[in-house]
Amino acid sequence: MKNNNYELRKFVIGGVAVGIVIVYLIRLFTLQLWSDDYKKNADSNAFRKDIQYPSRGLIMDRKGRLLVYNEPSYNIMVVMNDQRGVDTLDFCRTVGITREEYEKRMADIKNRNKNPGYSRYTPQLFMAQIPAQEFSLFREKLFRFNGFSIEKRTTRQYTSAIGAHLLGDVGEVNEHDIEEDPYYKSGDYIGKLGIERSYEKQLRGEKGMRIMLRDVHGRTQGHYQDGKYDKQPQPGKNLTLGIDRDLQALAERLLTGKLGAIVAIEPKTGEVLCLASSPTYDPRIMVGRDRGKHHRELQMDLYRKPLLNRGIMGTYPPGSTFKITQALVGLQEGSINPQIAFPCSHGFNYKGLHVGCHGHSSPIPLVPAIGTSCNSYFCWNLYRMLSNRHKYGSVQKAMTKWKDYMVAMGFGYKLGIDLPGEKRGMIPNADYYDKAYRKSWNGLTVISIAIGQGEVTATPLQIANLAATVANRGYFITPHVVHAVQDGRLAPEYYKKRYTGVDRRWYEYVVAGMRKAVLDGTCRGADIPGYEVCGKTGTAQNRGHDHSAFMGFAPMNDPRIAVAVYVENGGFGNVYGVPIGALIMEQYLNGKLSEASLKKAEHFQNMHIKYPEYER
Repeated sequence: MKNNNYELRKFVIGGVAVGIVIVYLIRLFTLQLWSDDYKKNADSNAFRKDIQYPSRGLIMDRKGRLLVYNEPSYNIMVVMNDQRGVDTLDFCRTVGITREEYEKRMADIKNRNKNPGYSRYTPQLFMAQIPAQEFSLFREKLFRFNGFSIEKRTTRQYTSAIGAHLLGDVGEVNEHDIEEDPYYKSGDYIGKLGIERSYEKQLRGEKGMRIMLRDVHGRTQGHYQDGKYDKQPQPGKNLTLGIDRDLQALAERLLTGKLGAIVAIEPKTGEVLCLASSPTYDPRIMVGRDRGKHHRELQMDLYRKPLLNRGIMGTYPPGSTFKITQALVGLQEGSINPQIAFPCSHGFNYKGLHVGCHGHSSPIPLVPAIGTSCNSYFCWNLYRMLSNRHKYGSVQKAMTKWKDYMVAMGFGYKLGIDLPGEKRGMIPNADYYDKAYRKSWNGLTVISIAIGQGEVTATPLQIANLAATVANRGYFITPHVVHAVQDGRLAPEYYKKRYTGVDRRWYEYVVAGMRKAVLDGTCRGADIPGYEVCGKTGTAQNRGHDHSAFMGFAPMNDPRIAVAVYVENGGFGNVYGVPIGALIMEQYLNGKLSEASLKKAEHFQNMHIKYPEYER
């Protein structure tokens, strides 16, 4: 019995010993092969790896004039594992913060250990974007503050107050940015809005690395192996925009005191010449340590919404500018021809339905119908198409055909401009109306879409793109703000022609109608001496005061600019839209405004629209 107990104890003790050895072996294996804690500790004793940040790419306008550049600034960094013996009160006095602020910043850094990029052995951001003039005292006393170091950075600066919505700004990365791209570490900066966001990878460049050797006391002894393994930062790519600085500045001035947008496009290339949204803000307030405060202030303005880029995010009823699309579809599908005339007795009247119109000759054919913006003509056009069961079989199939043309012309979906936040607008389809009217509807039910009302909405960018498409007689190139990237090319879609499916010959009739609108129709105020201007007004019905819209292009046979103007609650299209559009075209075509036009521009700059709901 004793022998059996002895044998049992021997096996138990042996098993425990073997188990302990196995546990130690597993732990040793884990430390050596899977964990880099000891490696980091050893490396931090021997080396200090300093990240070298690249300069961000410059941004220039189409004539090479500087819009965005860099200024030097400094970050204070801290290595938590090296922070010892620091006179906290002296440190706080030197950098101009309180003891409470110091402790809060340290606590925030310690909380970063939940983030992927955190390490006690690598520098962490303590204070950001300190201007050079405020930094000299800290530099002199740096040797007293163990664990703290200087990191040279740059701050984005803007040459003027224009272009806030399209240029965007730069801010510190958040947790989502770090998770999305391992390039970023806590304390890095990233483009937040506009071009800075959409071209972030081109603008940011590539970080470098400087490996410094330490002695046993932690003192820097110089470059490891004379810098053999150092990596130089690669500066970001410069961007040249299609934007004309003077045109952008004029557009923003003309929108002073108004809500709305102006978008101008070069038809042959799709380059955006100006993109102004009002209200706007000075991009120079969105830099440095106060960026967050100013961003919150703009964000809290819930009535005016200055952060909203109305040019690509504002969705409005396009009004009579939309009649151009209806003329083209009607011609292509055969529901109208250039000679057919429709009656207009101050509007469209059929089966008890009335859509009003202003006075003009009647009956009226296509070209003068565009020139006078006859509602009746375009209602008859759409009704004939949607009611043609012999050709389409049902109103649903006719509606689907109509919708496909609208999409091909750039409506209903995002165009794909190289700016974040673009909205798609609304083009209704057969399913939408089947659901809304329980499949009991016809051409009369939806007749308001023929004149750009009802469920149809579009962005000012889409309206400007329509003008560019007509100028090109049937195609457009996806609108884009950037003209060129240094040592690179734009995305393929910014070179490709997108055809609408409407024959070129039909566009010539529409161009004639838009020319007639300027000569003796609704756009007479858009005429510019020396140029054949084509235009189309839009008065979009609104629950309050109507919106004023205009689209046009010039010259007629060699188009260099297409423009859309949209002023909320501006009334008839010829009140604000037409004269502002004419000033934009004149500025770009001539490079300046005439004396008479300068006075007109000053007049519109000083004309402020009252928005009671925004003036609380």
